[in-house]
Amino acid sequence: MPYFLSFTTAFPTVFDLANADEEKVLKLWQGLGYYSRARNLHKTAQYIAYELNGVFPATYKDLLQLKGVGEYTAAAIASFSYNEAVPVVDGNVFRVLSRYLDVETDIALASAKKEFAALAFELMPKDNPAIFNQAIMEFGALQCVPKNPDCTICVFNDSCAALQKKKVDQLPVKLKKLKVRNRYFNYLMLSDAEEKTLIQKRTSKGIWRNLYEFPLIETDKEEDFEFVSNAVQQESFFANPIISMRACNEKSIVHKLSHQHLHIKFWKLNVKGVVENGIAKEDLSQYPFPIVIHNFIESE
Repeated sequence: MPYFLSFTTAFPTVFDLANADEEKVLKLWQGLGYYSRARNLHKTAQYIAYELNGVFPATYKDLLQLKGVGEYTAAAIASFSYNEAVPVVDGNVFRVLSRYLDVETDIALASAKKEFAALAFELMPKDNPAIFNQAIMEFGALQCVPKNPDCTICVFNDSCAALQKKKVDQLPVKLKKLKVRNRYFNYLMLSDAEEKTLIQKRTSKGIWRNLYEFPLIETDKEEDFEFVSNAVQQESFFANPIISMRACNEKSIVHKLSHQHLHIKFWKLNVKGVVENGIAKEDLSQYPFPIVIHNFIESE
């Protein structure tokens, strides 16, 4: 809620968001993760403001044309805001319907969403889709939870097929395992004669695009002081001779993203002279950083 309030205070209209600098948008988003959503939100605001004259699309079909709006979001907006009879299908809906109707379709399959959307549409009162969509999602979030749901107090316990067949813990079926990639990041926090440091912007596609970070050495595994020290000498982040270097955390901080686990070490370097393009440490708060780096800066 604090994120929502600060965001809508900064950008009270779609025009305010459209005209905002992307860095400000990312800074307000800092800590929420999934930064592509912030970038898409910004681009969509610009499209609505400049191309559609500030008029928000009012149908499911038109909503799908917006950058960053998929079937789930389009269905939610269309049903909640415009009372269009389109079912919302998220993890909660998969779970509630698969258990109640004993559907053994693997929800990881691409075709599963279509099947469950058809079931939801059949059940949905066409004159009140908003309440139905919100209710089924809320029911899955609060009552028909993933692990150990209390079926004894459930209003559907006399008609739930999975409960009758003792299959509640087996549904929904999800066979495809998410592959998690491990990455090893070594961040270098410099301090020069003026106590300035260096940061860089992540511009390549992938995680944290357009956020800032310290100079980075990525390795294939967790490395020790000697390895990182040698790697620093070979990189050309800065020309200044190193006075001292030390690890800020002996054990890596494990930062878990949906498809990646980042093993992060921070290294403090004191260097001679003044670094080129140095940033005063008190000015770092103006830049959008991944939350794990922001927390490190705050702890210093």
